Amino acid sequence: MEVLKVSSHSSPKSVAGALAAALREKGRAEVQAVGAGAVNQAVKAIAICRGFVAPNGIDLIMIPAFSEIVIDSEGRTAIKFIVEPR
Repeated sequence: MEVLKVSSHSSPKSVAGALAAALREKGRAEVQAVGAGAVNQAVKAIAICRGFVAPNGIDLIMIPAFSEIVIDSEGRTAIKFIVEPR
């Protein structure tokens, strides 16, 4: 499964395009974000992506979950969104 990492400075439209490409290629993807700003950009990107794939008859769902990751040798909690067709 493709893992897209989103920061608070990520462009939602660019992330949405990458997400749509990953969904078309692999069928599902994971969007990972750490921090409130990154989660905000990730949710906006998923909403935009729904608009990109809807004309192809794809209705997306998003499953949120927590994920433990390591950044600079430090454990952090990330929010991951598993995105797949309904």
